[in-house]
Amino acid sequence: MSMPYRSPLTLALLLTQIPGSLLAQQNTLESIVVTADRRQTTLRDVSASVFSVGAADLNAIRPTHLNEALARVPGTWISRGNGQESLTAIRSPVLSGAGSCGAFQMAQDGIPLRATGFCNVNQMFEANSEQAGTVEVIRGPGSILYGANALHGAINVISDPIAVDPASSIAYEAGPHDYNRVRGTSSATYGSQGYRVSFNGTSDGGYKDDSGFDQQKLSLQHRYTAEGLTVTSALHFTNLNQETAGFIQGKDAYKNDAFKRLNPNPEAFRDASSWRLSSRVDWQTRFGSVTVTPYYRKTEMEFLQHFLPGVPLEENGQESFGLMTMASGDVARLRWQAGVDLETTEGYLRETQSAPAVGSPVIVATIPVGKHYDFTVDAELISPYAQLKFDLTQADQINIGFRYEMLGYDYDNLMLTGRTKDNGVPCTNGGCRFNRPADRSDDYDNHSLQLGWIHDLPDGTQIYANAARAFRAPDTNEIYRLQGSQNVADLGSERAISYELGLRGVLQDLNYAVALYDMDKENVIIQDSNRINISGAQTRHRGLEVNGDYRITDSLSLTVAASYAIHTYEGNVNPSAVKLAGLDIDTAPRMTGSAQLRWSIREGRNLELEWIHMGKYFTDELNTARYPGHDLVNLRYQADFSRNWFYGANVTNLLDTDYAERADIAFGTDRYFVGEPRSLFVMVGHRF
Repeated sequence: MSMPYRSPLTLALLLTQIPGSLLAQQNTLESIVVTADRRQTTLRDVSASVFSVGAADLNAIRPTHLNEALARVPGTWISRGNGQESLTAIRSPVLSGAGSCGAFQMAQDGIPLRATGFCNVNQMFEANSEQAGTVEVIRGPGSILYGANALHGAINVISDPIAVDPASSIAYEAGPHDYNRVRGTSSATYGSQGYRVSFNGTSDGGYKDDSGFDQQKLSLQHRYTAEGLTVTSALHFTNLNQETAGFIQGKDAYKNDAFKRLNPNPEAFRDASSWRLSSRVDWQTRFGSVTVTPYYRKTEMEFLQHFLPGVPLEENGQESFGLMTMASGDVARLRWQAGVDLETTEGYLRETQSAPAVGSPVIVATIPVGKHYDFTVDAELISPYAQLKFDLTQADQINIGFRYEMLGYDYDNLMLTGRTKDNGVPCTNGGCRFNRPADRSDDYDNHSLQLGWIHDLPDGTQIYANAARAFRAPDTNEIYRLQGSQNVADLGSERAISYELGLRGVLQDLNYAVALYDMDKENVIIQDSNRINISGAQTRHRGLEVNGDYRITDSLSLTVAASYAIHTYEGNVNPSAVKLAGLDIDTAPRMTGSAQLRWSIREGRNLELEWIHMGKYFTDELNTARYPGHDLVNLRYQADFSRNWFYGANVTNLLDTDYAERADIAFGTDRYFVGEPRSLFVMVGHRF
């Protein structure tokens, strides 16, 4: 028998009525998740790897960056840059470069943070993860229900629920290098109307010289309920003003106390803002349920590209209107859902260099002062989908899914076409680096398939298998932001075929899950040594993931998440180039994991000791240089000291380990984002 449909925010409301001891036990077979099926379901009904970082964990971590929370998710690594910047890895190496972020679907309450074709590698700061009720991660292709931008997986930030009874709180946090954060929320339900207002503001002076950021986020939620009808509306606003610190350079520079605080790019900055407005309408009928979600999205960003010669300024933005629809119901032993997603987007990008490039005569001559790019892209998306779940027997379930996507781009170059300076004068020494294609239109039609099987064993254990074919269309930056002699980028969509086998269940006091996967990607988009964007690369991604929650005593528990993965090149796009087939992809650690030992000292008082392991990984594509990896220890304490007052303290990097948040090689030089030393963050709050 299927469960009645409810929206994600209605689900979150129900979660507030579950006992706290149960909330602390996330990712059991009976855990309720919403990201896997775009509606309420239990993990028992999903033939895929979904991991939920719930309210108990988020309240204990109080993350200053989302990577602190997602370190608990096996097979997932959010590589932190400076400030609020990040790069993502889900069953993949850390993917960087234009368009690579299109392999991941980033969303809040199911609404994508960015339009298809307009991703940004740092887009996670546009979600209000600081006040999330839950963060759910799909590991592996999720393209049936989430479209092209879920090739490797999806991250869905689910807002804090609307409360049944009036509840308000405010908290202040302080930390090193002038770190201050205020978080406040108020929520209540009166009859058919419910609301929540949440806001947070952060000011960070920055560990490194001439760095830091100021950030503000606001979330407004409203819910109206009537018989058979629920309307849930939300407005999310974010603003970021960041003074960015770049990589430090030199072999093992992250271990050198004289270099750790250096900022080689004191002029760098990032200013960004985003708006998202949505209204989810759920109708319950005797035939099933119908959901319609119109939404509006707008983002604007400008930042200095300190990592490029010439340090140009980039300005980009997008404005979208979208509509997500879904109908679902039950027929005998068959559960079905189907719908269509529609979106129209207007985007723009400008890149301008204000001063001469620094470097060799060739660099200075080929990277001119002035405007490099100025273009707009209009995009249209139509994407129908369907998913069927059939109970073959009492112990076996089969699910089949299909999605078709029609994506069209209309590109308008607002500058001179070709690789001249912005005044039309050719560059010397081989021509200008930047090449502006002529106006054009591009269309991409793709489809995804998914087949899953779940088998219930008599003891409650589950075995599941999943096969999926997924894709991602080229990003606008990959098609229209060209360099060198490339006048046209004839790129196809990346494709992936993934197979997964999993086991999950309960063994006395142990909740556990094990997943084994193998994914082949074809037509991978890369930039070759001549800065030409081409399709045709092949990669393979294999891994074993484990997570478990063991109840040692009534007051002591241990959680573990671990991943062993091998990410390799499988083909050579250019036969005359260096052979990469069989080599590990750079920034792809084979072993990652974390463990948390929790002690419930007494009701309202908890202590947690956390260990995070980052394995060694190659920092160049030829596998000649390596980052040795690191181990970090964090200590967290939180307590109520009266009915309405609460406080907490977090010590990060307790052992004061020298480490790098990220390491790679660029232009032949080792580069590092330095991990911060031992730090103490304290918090005090009041409930009203």
